[in-house]
Amino acid sequence: MDITNLTITEIIDGYKEKKFSVSEIVSSYLERIEKLNPELNAFITLDAQNAKKKAKDLDSKTPNGALYGIPLGIKDMFLTKGVRTTASSNVLRDYIPPYSGTVVNVLEEAGAISLGKLNCDAWAHGSSGENSDFGNTLNPWNKERVPGGSSSGSAAAVAASLVPFSTGTDTGGSIRLPASFTNTVGLKPTYGLVSRYGVISMASSLDSIGHFSKTVEDSARILNVTAGADGYDSTLAKRDKENYMEDLKKEIKGLRIGIPKEYVSDALDKDTKQAFEKSIKALEELGAQIIEVSLPNTDHAIATYYILQPSEVSSNLARYDGIRFGKDRSYFGKEAKRRIMLGTFTLSSGYYDAYYKKAMQVRTLIIKDFKDAFEKADALVAPVSPTPAWKFGEKADDPLQMYLSDLLTVPINLAGVPAISVPAGFSEGKLPIGIQFIGPHFSEKLLFRIGSQFESKTEHYKELPNL
Repeated sequence: MDITNLTITEIIDGYKEKKFSVSEIVSSYLERIEKLNPELNAFITLDAQNAKKKAKDLDSKTPNGALYGIPLGIKDMFLTKGVRTTASSNVLRDYIPPYSGTVVNVLEEAGAISLGKLNCDAWAHGSSGENSDFGNTLNPWNKERVPGGSSSGSAAAVAASLVPFSTGTDTGGSIRLPASFTNTVGLKPTYGLVSRYGVISMASSLDSIGHFSKTVEDSARILNVTAGADGYDSTLAKRDKENYMEDLKKEIKGLRIGIPKEYVSDALDKDTKQAFEKSIKALEELGAQIIEVSLPNTDHAIATYYILQPSEVSSNLARYDGIRFGKDRSYFGKEAKRRIMLGTFTLSSGYYDAYYKKAMQVRTLIIKDFKDAFEKADALVAPVSPTPAWKFGEKADDPLQMYLSDLLTVPINLAGVPAISVPAGFSEGKLPIGIQFIGPHFSEKLLFRIGSQFESKTEHYKELPNL
């Protein structure tokens, strides 16, 4: 087996059994990046020399750290000291940060080795990955199809085995949608569980810092490292550290898993509906009790999101004025300009109460919907996207159609609850389809348990793209 197809757990076991060195692992991934990245365009900045140096250094030490010698890719929204960070925008094309974000620091302290920075929609604005100023990332499963956005490079890099895991941000589905489109596992943690410090802000009340991996176990291992207060991000909850890996083998018999009736509508295409129905059958065979729940304000979620999110975007992007860092505003792309204009209009005098305040009130109702649902169910299950990955250009000229692709992901961000996307099968044309498990605030351990049991039963994650 190609060592670049190994999971984090398998690499760690290999180190213990002295099957390979850290330098061999890092070199294998760098060779694969060299071979496949020119076409896939997942990495936009490689940090090969530093990675080899760190690998050599680790080889001379006693193995230590939860992610000892594990290569990773970092979404280009995360600041990395001394390594170019662009947010995939021409505004920051030449920006070199003087410090790294918390998540980058804790992953490196745990022994992980960054191979470089990954492509994404500029400023993380997008559902398809088509808004990057550095060109499109291609979907490893079908190069004519989008990999999903905004964490396009992060998903594609894991799917194509360029790295065993990568970081991502999820503001309205930007981890779960690409994970669904690329047959990877994508975690959006509870808002306030993982630090946003040193991550370029998109919409501050919605941004969640998560990651992509090949398996649910790997995802739990990564969260063990990244979760927790850091003294820099004031929105973080003060909670005791949890071991997210301890319940992975625990059966899910008797758990009440709710299907939100509003999420299973005529909007789902045939292949997605079929994969979802098979997934529900698998959960029932595992002993879960499937019940119907209602999230009555789902219909208002997209409208609410696209008032609140552009408002926060226009506020956050105001700092990129070409004076302190970056180039001037003429370098903003179409999508950034669209969101700045929308948000500025919404926040302007005379419109604030009519739009922003009203949207905040509806957000409160959406939060209540989830609270009510979790009184009946331990967790929820839903499709991630109404369709598998679409072709490049198919929705690019119709922003409304593009925004509607987030229909099943944005309510989770508005409510601030956690969700994990897990591979759930394939379309007739061999396009990956994901399923998401959603839980109450800080229920990641439960979601990993459900996801791990589902993954073990279905084994869709074992399928790899033909590259």
